[in-house]
Amino acid sequence: MISFFVNGQKYYTKDKFTICDLLYYFDYNFSLLVVEYNDSIFSKNNWDKIIISNNDKIEIVTIVGGG
Repeated sequence: MISFFVNGQKYYTKDKFTICDLLYYFDYNFSLLVVEYNDSIFSKNNWDKIIISNNDKIEIVTIVGGG
């Protein structure tokens, strides 16, 4: 069983998946995101290469425009 954190909330899974898979699962708009993975920010080009592991910490920040 793998446990990991997304925006401070703990999740569990038996399956291996990537950051990209996680974002699809939560139905995020990829063009409006910044993702921090274990205290580092990665470009969108790497999201499909990062496999989530036990105790990983993921912060997803959405960008909102306005005035």
